[in-house]
Amino acid sequence: MKRVTTALTALKLSTATGVMAAALALSADSFADTVNTGPDLIIHNAMITTQNEAQPQASALAIKGERIYIVGDDADILTLQTDGTTVIDADTRRLIPGLNDAHIHLLQDADAFNFLLRWDGVGSLKTALDMLREQAARTPDGEWVMVVGGWSPSQFEENRLPTLEELKEAVPNNPFMVTYAHNVGFLNQLAIDAIGVANEDFWMPPYTEFERDEDGALTGKFTGVPSSVMFWVLEHFVPMPSDAERYSSHQQIVKLLNEFGLTSVIVAGGRAYPERHQFIQQLVHEGNLNLRFSFTEIGAPDYAAQTTEVDAILDRITNIAPISVGQNQHPTMLHGYEFEGVGEAIRLAHLDFENFDQPAHILDHNKLFEEMKIDIARLVARRIPFRVHGTYDENITRLLDAIEEVNRTLPLDGLRWAIEHAEFISEANIVRVKQLGGGITLQGKLAMHADGFIETYGADRAHLTPPIRALMDAGIPLTLGTDAFRVASFNPWLTMGWTVTGVSLSGTEALSEDNRLTRAEALELYTLGSAWFQYDEHEKGRIAPGQLADFALLSEDYFSIPTQQIQNITSVLTVVGGRVVHGENEFEEYSATLPPAIPTWAPVNHYPGYHAAQ
Repeated sequence: MKRVTTALTALKLSTATGVMAAALALSADSFADTVNTGPDLIIHNAMITTQNEAQPQASALAIKGERIYIVGDDADILTLQTDGTTVIDADTRRLIPGLNDAHIHLLQDADAFNFLLRWDGVGSLKTALDMLREQAARTPDGEWVMVVGGWSPSQFEENRLPTLEELKEAVPNNPFMVTYAHNVGFLNQLAIDAIGVANEDFWMPPYTEFERDEDGALTGKFTGVPSSVMFWVLEHFVPMPSDAERYSSHQQIVKLLNEFGLTSVIVAGGRAYPERHQFIQQLVHEGNLNLRFSFTEIGAPDYAAQTTEVDAILDRITNIAPISVGQNQHPTMLHGYEFEGVGEAIRLAHLDFENFDQPAHILDHNKLFEEMKIDIARLVARRIPFRVHGTYDENITRLLDAIEEVNRTLPLDGLRWAIEHAEFISEANIVRVKQLGGGITLQGKLAMHADGFIETYGADRAHLTPPIRALMDAGIPLTLGTDAFRVASFNPWLTMGWTVTGVSLSGTEALSEDNRLTRAEALELYTLGSAWFQYDEHEKGRIAPGQLADFALLSEDYFSIPTQQIQNITSVLTVVGGRVVHGENEFEEYSATLPPAIPTWAPVNHYPGYHAAQ
């Protein structure tokens, strides 16, 4: 679907190591040009994990434009230096291919990111409440104080949720909203009044329970049973930031991801393309989008006109703002801004919510089969990739029934599709996904929610959820992601650390020893694995000639530090397309300075993005 460059095609014919082999991997003309002008950037004195079987390790690489053209040892690579080459000594740090989060909800929080207090990685509830109290003190009257996802009670020493009384004491004078995933939320009276929840005409989304006191008044605590669109609806009642503040929030959220070594993302289930893409598109056209941005789309159905989500999506991508699958709309970055298909929900009614504090959410199987069969057929006929939310095996079974039915008359024939989450998928359904050519995206939410899962389903079930080893052994295209920013933290190293150690944030054994990944496997899933879902596996995920020059230099050596410290890794130097987008400590001089976040009182200016990592 996407073109592979001449250099990369040549790479398949010659993957031997050394400068001469790299020269043969390029066309004669392009190599001559490289010799004449020299590389733009050289990194040396590094421990490079290449993920290239022909050259597993190296110490230096050279970059021209957006691509790597030579990988080797210091002596060979440094001879290529010219006056126009930037040379960076990596100080023997570990260098890895850039991370690619295959399932993240960046657009949901991008508009208001500067205004959200993050509890990601905070080790105690006392510290979390102190942060909330400090933020409330600096927040102007009338402005909201918000903690929206990314944390879990099991990460706290106290191993519990905050109480409403504690939250009210910390935020006495501002409306507040504090939510734990899509499981539990808290509002004070100022927020209840602003939203109008107590009004008789307030639309109460399904699967929502609001707690009431003995007099029948709302307390402010609400629960998703099993989960609820209420957690999305609330954002529409909070005053929208100004355009300048929204643009600044987009800058800050991208910067935060770069700090952890992320160079690409797949936004799973963005919505309202192109309207909600306004500031991503602004970053694109100003040359300030510092990661490769792929997105899938969830449509907004028009119930009055009796149109479905697929109707809405097809209208948007063909009439309102035409875009084709894999079409790059970034003028200066390869694969910089691309549409990757439909999902993770094809119809919102068929989301099987993964609130593991509650029993399984089993959908109406007849309706699921009939409606998904219609929707998937329309997408397959147009060769549009799709991704389907499937948590529980009963629902996955019926989804696969629908896909198999479509495949009989409209063959998938290599069209890439995937099941998102798949925590409860059975061995039988793993075989069916393999036969249909599908992939599966796994997320690290159980690193944060394992304790609630164990209470609901038991430890034996938790040890096999998701069945990572069975999926690996089946050879299904597989990747890791976070499902950030609400259901889980954005920290990719938390997800990878959990798959390697099997231990949740509370210290509970969440995965059995025979259901874990090696460090090398986890890294491959977060790089090469993710690239498959963008049709980019021949251009991303390796440090090799012809590959996109996306990589990260790590704060600690991923392959040698104690496994329990993996979750605290960050990047000290992140490069996207040969351009340094993040540098800290001794590498700070190579990174461009980002304008200060606005407003000045916003939480993003006062707290680290991931607390433990600092």
